[in-house]
Amino acid sequence: MAEEKTEQRIGKAERDIVALGIATAAIIIFVGIGGSVMGDVVEATFGEGKGPDRLLVNAMLLNIALIIFGWRRYRELSSEIQQRRAAEEQARRLSEIDPLTGCLNRRSMAKATEELRNGSNRHGQALAYVMIDLDNFKQVNDMNGHAIGDKLLIELAARLKEKLPKDALLARLGGDEFAFVMPYDGKHPERIDDQVIRLFETATAMYQVDDMAVELTMSIGIATDHDEQGFNPLVSDAQTLMHHADIAMYHAKNQGKNRYYWFEPTMENELRFRNELETGIRRGLSVGEFVPFYEQQIDLESGDLVGFEMLARWQSPQLGLVSPDIFIPIAEDIGVIGDLSEKLMVEAFADARDWDPDLTLSVNISPIQMRDPWFAQKLLKLLVEHNFPAHRLEIEITESCLHDNVGMVRSMIASLRNQGVKVSLDDFGTGYSSLEQLRSLPFDRLKIDRSFISELRNPDASSKIVDAIVSLGNGLDMPITAEGIEDENILDLLKTMGRLKGQGYLYGRPETADQVRMRLKAAGRLVEQPDVVPAAQDSAVESRVDPENLRRIAE
Repeated sequence: MAEEKTEQRIGKAERDIVALGIATAAIIIFVGIGGSVMGDVVEATFGEGKGPDRLLVNAMLLNIALIIFGWRRYRELSSEIQQRRAAEEQARRLSEIDPLTGCLNRRSMAKATEELRNGSNRHGQALAYVMIDLDNFKQVNDMNGHAIGDKLLIELAARLKEKLPKDALLARLGGDEFAFVMPYDGKHPERIDDQVIRLFETATAMYQVDDMAVELTMSIGIATDHDEQGFNPLVSDAQTLMHHADIAMYHAKNQGKNRYYWFEPTMENELRFRNELETGIRRGLSVGEFVPFYEQQIDLESGDLVGFEMLARWQSPQLGLVSPDIFIPIAEDIGVIGDLSEKLMVEAFADARDWDPDLTLSVNISPIQMRDPWFAQKLLKLLVEHNFPAHRLEIEITESCLHDNVGMVRSMIASLRNQGVKVSLDDFGTGYSSLEQLRSLPFDRLKIDRSFISELRNPDASSKIVDAIVSLGNGLDMPITAEGIEDENILDLLKTMGRLKGQGYLYGRPETADQVRMRLKAAGRLVEQPDVVPAAQDSAVESRVDPENLRRIAE
């Protein structure tokens, strides 16, 4: 509406009646007066008259001035309008273009998609909307700086433009999210598959930016306005296409990233359930629905209980008891894993204070938490605040933590070990740890992944992998924990491999804090603690934490 009013004002200005009227009237009067004056001038020139009337001459000169004024005014106004139109056209183009990459932006992409869709449908063609999102690009920005990130986006846009057909539209929707639309023969959707595969090959190749080598991966979702029967009436506009492609892209993310999927209606239900889970996790975190469970850890040689691993459980009123395999990845994605882990550790510290002091507590740490440079200080502060001895705590990190920033991880591990906290490498054998990393990083223990241990169930299965890991641990002077022990055959075989610690369903399912208390009370391994620790009796963690470190934590 505002644009229409502006156009109307410009149109009126172009037809400036005042300026044009003045010039026209002056010309008419000039013609009328000029004829009379010029006749008198001619007669006077030949001596046949007394000459023109001075009043008429002055009127004619005034008309000439008015003609010149009106015409110049009209020309200046026309020039001003042309300049204004050019400026407005430039502003319109800038409002539709992403200034960093030169692609269309989100605002203009919707309109351009709708126009292309209508044109394609008139010619009997289908339209594909392809959503592209870079995987872990925030991490690339954090590690290399936003200047490097911007250069990567510019290079990515150039690679995409190079591989896309001329009839495709490319847009940067914001951040690290791109999209393109292109018409195709609805009977041959494999053309879109081929196009996307070519983009993967080009866009995920190594980038060289300012002498830095950076590798990118991306997740892609594809939607179309056609199906096997032809035009799909449920896809009525460009916004629906974009929404479907967005859902397919998130499905690719959830399936492991660095892949692509076509939209299917079932994905929308999955996304809706995912959103419900996200809402439930946030609500459950605020009302205390997440609780710690504990799995026994046993010395395989003696059969003695030596500690517990704390496992997170979600007691949802709607969903029941939810496994961490479901909610932990979502908690990581929505950024609440740190708060969740901290709340569970506080509860676990309170529970474990009443256990036999010889029993240890193992806690899993998310790779997301290990990206926080202040994680070690936060953990030590929790230990001090809740009077839990540092030497009884063992944190477990996975091999994926080592790929993000080995230097920072090494520093955090050293800081924690200096205060008495033990650090284990969890799920060993499933990642890509190098021998150099194992040798240089100060781990206290290796945990063999349950997938290797479960293979020992078969009498004909080879134990070479487990043997190799145990031998590696012995060579590096690192104790070994085997997880996933579920029957006596596995236990007997592990006992022959040396002195190991183990855990698994053979020793019982994970238990609540109350069930653990009952178990320990029956075994005489429960120690009642006073409600308040006298100030004169410092806890073990306080005696082990460096005072200077404590002051830094408090600050």
